[in-house]
Amino acid sequence: MSSTTASETDLAELVAEAVDRRRNFAIISHPDAGKTTLTEKLLLYGGAIQQAGAVKARGEQRKVTSDWMELEKQRGISITSTVLQFDYDTTTINLLDTPGHQDFSEDTYRTLAAADNAVMLEDAAKGLEPQTRKLFEVCRMRQIPIFTFINKMDRPGREPLTLLDEIESELELTPWAVNWPIGSGEQFRGVIDRRSREVVLFSRAERGKQAEEQKLSLDDPALRELVEEELLDLAIEEMELLDAAGAELDIEMVHAGELTPVFFGSAMTNFGVRPFLDAFLEMAQRPIARSSSEGLIDPLREGFSGFVFKLQANMDPRHRDRVAFVRVCSGRFEKDMTVKHARTGKAIRLSRPQKLFGQDRAVVEDAYPGDVIGLNNPGMFSIGDTLYVGPKVEFEGIPCFSPEIFSWLRNPNPSAFKNFRKGVNELREEGAVQILYDTDESKRDPILAAVGQLQLEVVQHRLESEYGVETRLEPLGYQVARWVAGGWPELEKLGRIFNCKTVRDAWNRPVLLFKNEWNLNQLKEDHPDFELSNVAPVVSGVEPISL
Repeated sequence: MSSTTASETDLAELVAEAVDRRRNFAIISHPDAGKTTLTEKLLLYGGAIQQAGAVKARGEQRKVTSDWMELEKQRGISITSTVLQFDYDTTTINLLDTPGHQDFSEDTYRTLAAADNAVMLEDAAKGLEPQTRKLFEVCRMRQIPIFTFINKMDRPGREPLTLLDEIESELELTPWAVNWPIGSGEQFRGVIDRRSREVVLFSRAERGKQAEEQKLSLDDPALRELVEEELLDLAIEEMELLDAAGAELDIEMVHAGELTPVFFGSAMTNFGVRPFLDAFLEMAQRPIARSSSEGLIDPLREGFSGFVFKLQANMDPRHRDRVAFVRVCSGRFEKDMTVKHARTGKAIRLSRPQKLFGQDRAVVEDAYPGDVIGLNNPGMFSIGDTLYVGPKVEFEGIPCFSPEIFSWLRNPNPSAFKNFRKGVNELREEGAVQILYDTDESKRDPILAAVGQLQLEVVQHRLESEYGVETRLEPLGYQVARWVAGGWPELEKLGRIFNCKTVRDAWNRPVLLFKNEWNLNQLKEDHPDFELSNVAPVVSGVEPISL
C-alpha cells in the first residue's frame, strides 16, 4: 500500500471515529420552560462549567454562559442562537442554543437546519405551548428526531399521563416514556427507568451544584423504606398502564421523527438531568447525510463540506467583527485549508477558524461532521452558502419563514443615511430580520418583517449601539405574510386584490400582507387556484436587493 493510500485510509478512519463520537442537537421550548437552566445543567455535567449561573440577570448575579449580547444581559433572556461544544464521557456534544423568549426569531428556525436532533422542553404545569408547537412544525418539516424533557416536576403540575396524551393528540407524535416520575411537586422523589427497572432517587442539592443520586432496583426491599408507599405504588400502577398500551421504543421511528422518547425531571434541582443525558446520547442520531445538488452527502464522504446557517455581526464590539457559523457536513476541516465557495466559485483560504462557546472563542485546528465553526466574514458569506473541497457540491438552502409583525423603519436623520444603510444591509445579511420593500419605489424606507416584536427592538438597539443610528418604528398593522407561488406573472393575472398589501422581498418576489387569517382565507375562497406559500423557496445565484 502506498503512503498516500495509507494516509487516506488513516484520515477516513479518523473521520469515521469522530462522527461516531459526536451528537449534535438543539433545544426547543416556550419561554420560561427552563431552557437556559437545562442548558447550563448539561454543561455542568459535561464539566464545561463549574457552577450553573443565575437564569435571570439580577444585580450582580452571574450572567448565563450562552447569553452574550448586551440586550440579553439587560433582560436576562436568550435572543440570539449560539453554539456550545463540550465533551461528556467519550462523546463530543454540539449544543445549538436557540432563543427561548416570547418573541423568538427566524434565527431559531435556521439553527434547526444545522441540528441532527432536537430536545423539546415542556413545563409540567403548562404542557405544550404556542412557541413549542411552531418549532415542532419546523422539526417535522426537516424530519428531525425529537426527545422530550418534561421539566419542573418538583413544582405542582399536570398529571404525567395527561401530558403524554397531549403530545400524541396535538402533535400526532407517539410518546414513549423512558423514565417515569415518582410523585410530583413537593413529593417528587425521583424517576424509574422503564427499560432497566432501575430507580434513581434524588436529594435536593445546593443551588447550582450537582444533585446526589441514589440508584437501586425497583425490586429492592430498601426502596419502600426510602419512598412513601402510596407514591411508589401509584408510579408502578401508571407504568403498568403504559406497558399494557403495547407501544415499543423503536429507535428507527425515533430517528424518523415519528416517536419521541419522554423524560421527566427538574433542571433547576438537577432531578433527572443526568439520566436524560445518558439515555439521549445512547439514542440520538449521529451526524447524518445531508441533501445537496449531488444527492445525499454522507458525513464520511472524502473531502470537507459544510454550509453557513447563521451570520452574526459585532459579537466582539471592540473589533466590529462579523462571524459566519458553518455546520461541518462531511470530511475533516483543517485550519488554513483552501475551500471552494459554491455560490461564487471562488477559492477561499480559511486562516482564522474559531471554536465557539457562547461569546468565548478559540482558534480551531480541526473539526468534523456535526461540529460548528466560526469564520471571519468580511462580507463574502450569505446564509445557506456551501463551502467544499473536491467535486462541487451545493447543499439545500435555508428558506425564509413567514413573518408576523411588520413595521416601517424610519431614519429621521438624513445625515446618518450611510450608516443606516450599512447597518440595515448587514443585519439583513445575517438574518436578524427580513427586509421588505414597498412596490412604490419612491418609498425608500425598508419594512422590517419579523416573527416577534422583540426582533424589531433588537434591530433598533443594534443600529444605535453598533452603527450609531437612532431610528423610529411605525407599525403597518398586518399580521400574515404569504409569498405568491407563481411570482409577479401570477399576481398580475389575478388583477386587483382587496384587503391586503403587496410588497417585494429582498429577491424582488411578491409578498402579500394580510391584516388577519380571515382576510387570507377569504382570498383563498375567492381564488382557489391561486397558490400562496408561508415558506419562501431558496434563491441561489441571485444577489438580494440592498437598501
